[in-house]
Amino acid sequence: MTRTLQPELLDALPPTDPDAQHSRRDLRLINRIVGNHRWIEQTLPALQRERETALEIGAGTGDLGLRLAAKGVAVDGLDLWPRPPDWPAARAWHVADVRVFADFADYPVFVGNLIFHQFTDAELCTLGAALRRSARIIIACEPARRRTSQVLLRTFGPLLGANRVTRHDAHVSVAAGFRDDELPRLLGLDSAGWRISCETTALGSYRMVAQRHP
Repeated sequence: MTRTLQPELLDALPPTDPDAQHSRRDLRLINRIVGNHRWIEQTLPALQRERETALEIGAGTGDLGLRLAAKGVAVDGLDLWPRPPDWPAARAWHVADVRVFADFADYPVFVGNLIFHQFTDAELCTLGAALRRSARIIIACEPARRRTSQVLLRTFGPLLGANRVTRHDAHVSVAAGFRDDELPRLLGLDSAGWRISCETTALGSYRMVAQRHP
């Protein structure tokens, strides 16, 4: 499959729209099934240094950040959606477009869950240049680009109660996902400067850990 991008319906809906709220519920279920949040919870604390604050890019409704905060992980959020009402008072929430966010340099650790696939190759190149100025660690969970995942989502999505927004967005998200070393390469992370690990799970999650060499 060639990597292709199409607009996701959820991005065009206001946070209070019933379809948007239903789709966010679906995303929570998908994350639970494929284990994205669990993997990040297990991976990030071992890499983040004391006094470092991570930034979750595309934090959505804050579900992942709240789970991390409950484990004592310092993490701020960045998203176009408003600050969640239960977001920790001590933690920042930036309402901004990732593509024009001006304060990446304040963070040494970045986490992205189901966000990087929403950008074109050129946008990922620009984003990578911004992250590399300060990043020591970049962790990402994205869709693995494979037709099997699309078939499974099309088959089981209705059985799980996924609405039309989720079913559409899941299909196009997989088509915009990654294989092999595509994501670090698009972000400009080379082996000379970074220790990079990429893996694809049986349930279709593409996982990347990039650590800057000392």
